[in-house]
Amino acid sequence: MYDEPGFPRDVEPEEPGITLDTFVYCSRASEGVDDAEVDRIIEFSQRQNASRGITGVLVFGSGVFFQWVEGPPTEVQKLIVSLHGDSRHFDIVELDRCVDSRERLYPAWGMERVEADDLREVLQDALESTEDELNIAALKRIFEHLDSAPMASLGQS
Repeated sequence: MYDEPGFPRDVEPEEPGITLDTFVYCSRASEGVDDAEVDRIIEFSQRQNASRGITGVLVFGSGVFFQWVEGPPTEVQKLIVSLHGDSRHFDIVELDRCVDSRERLYPAWGMERVEADDLREVLQDALESTEDELNIAALKRIFEHLDSAPMASLGQS
């Protein structure tokens, strides 16, 4: 079904301006989650998301996940519930959530892993823009975790 991981051969174009739910979050990986486990998550997500109409990207580095998810509101809500029940991560911080009529940002990505080079900048922007005390505390713990690992390891488990 895929020419390359995450890239369908034939993607049916959607009508412009469909209603999409966007959910962007970061979290800390639980002990024992490594690159191999993240690869399994990506493979599973690619299979599941195709039938659910969900697309997006996943960044993993230094034990931190960052994910952008977009799709039909009902399906994204089900995914969010599932994410909160997943023991492979914790300190889940919602960075953005909106439902609007627009084109997909990642129309051909059932879920694709991307490099972690910009993770610190994205998290800093989130910290500066959030007012939620729980999010602030969790983001600070994520930064502490990142600071305990050498920057050269960002993108590595």
